[in-house]
Amino acid sequence: MIRALAHPLSITALIAFCIAFLMTVFPAETLQSSLRGLAIWWEVLFPALFPFFVISELLLGFGIVHFFGKLLDPFMKPLFRLPGIGGFIVTMGYISGYPVGARLTAQLWEQRLITRVEGERLVAFTTTSDPIFLIGAVSVGFFHNAEVAPLLAAAHYGGALIIGFLMRYHLPAEDREAGRTHKMAPPSDKPGAAIRRSRFSLAVRAMHEARLLDGRSLGKLMQDAIQSALRLMIVVGGLVVFFSVVMELLTHAGVIRLLSEAMRLLFGLIGMPPTLADAGIFGVFEVTLGSRAAGIDGSGLIHQVAIAAWVLSWGGLSVHAQVASLLSRTTMRYKPLLIARLVHGAIAMALVYLLWGWLGP
Repeated sequence: MIRALAHPLSITALIAFCIAFLMTVFPAETLQSSLRGLAIWWEVLFPALFPFFVISELLLGFGIVHFFGKLLDPFMKPLFRLPGIGGFIVTMGYISGYPVGARLTAQLWEQRLITRVEGERLVAFTTTSDPIFLIGAVSVGFFHNAEVAPLLAAAHYGGALIIGFLMRYHLPAEDREAGRTHKMAPPSDKPGAAIRRSRFSLAVRAMHEARLLDGRSLGKLMQDAIQSALRLMIVVGGLVVFFSVVMELLTHAGVIRLLSEAMRLLFGLIGMPPTLADAGIFGVFEVTLGSRAAGIDGSGLIHQVAIAAWVLSWGGLSVHAQVASLLSRTTMRYKPLLIARLVHGAIAMALVYLLWGWLGP
């Protein structure tokens, strides 16, 4: 019986039962937190993410991704052991924020442009915050200090690039056995043709052949892009509402307080201000709540920025759930992402302390 209770599905069922029970105990709080999560999705996430989801689908259909992939191939392979097409994902992921990088990576995998291992590498270091949220919401909105933005950005994005470099060693033997499945090089190329032609002309040809291979008209491509983006936004909205409810229920049930007490003990052992424990616990679940708690703590700016860097790099379970839902349609695994987020958070915190003398306010 103990073995049956320890099964992951049994644990999940038990957690679901506890949440359902708490919803019946705190019905008013459940409704208010649902409305609050829905407002965040509609007023912030929908206008911020929906255009990027549509544009990414259009760029794939028009072959623009293939164009940049051919151009960036000489840089991505030696640095990150990824095809050049991954450079476009890195750029879009860093500009748009989570979960755009995972969304684009899943699309590349579905089109057989990357292998499973390459996709896991990409998702590991493109699951980042967008600069608008990092600068506008966190630095200016929560910390009321725009001078922390350069340090926070250097720690967050610098840590992500370090993760990308480390992930080049993620299952290299399996990657070699799987072989290349992307269709970047046209089949009609002969040996030495890439040397005789300029890389730009090869990139244009790759874009043209990708557009012919897609074959959809502009109207059909636009319709498919909007439908796909709407389906994904509904999933993202549902997860945001769900975690908003969970956080509210756990707070009223006293679970958050108990976790905060345990975190305070841990922070005391490692020399961190114990009052930042609330920010750490909130950040485990949701990025916005954790970042806000770090900004208003007042226990020491360097420690507050370090915790904010950890929260942004970890991403929160809400973001993890969004990325996992995207990966569920592929063969890519969630475990490499989980490990990468934990390591990224630790690296980002360390970079804050290391760079404080140069970039600190």
